[in-house]
Amino acid sequence: MLRLIIGIAAGYILGAKAGRVRYEQISKTGRAIAASPVTRKLVEVSRQKLSDKLSTQPKLEPMEPLDERTTVLVPHDQLRR
Repeated sequence: MLRLIIGIAAGYILGAKAGRVRYEQISKTGRAIAASPVTRKLVEVSRQKLSDKLSTQPKLEPMEPLDERTTVLVPHDQLRR
């Protein structure tokens, strides 16, 4: 929370000193970065990784196949090792 307040204060001070033209320049750059396909992909991958970490669903691990077409999946914590 303290970092957020410091960031907002720093942005306000720098913005007040730079003026409207600099604000528009920074704003335009920020929008360009946010709209970038690379940025969108990074956000998507990050969200998926976070979702996987926070998931309450057990991860399924394959056991030995019954035959070439059938594989049994069990939760990771129930695997017999």
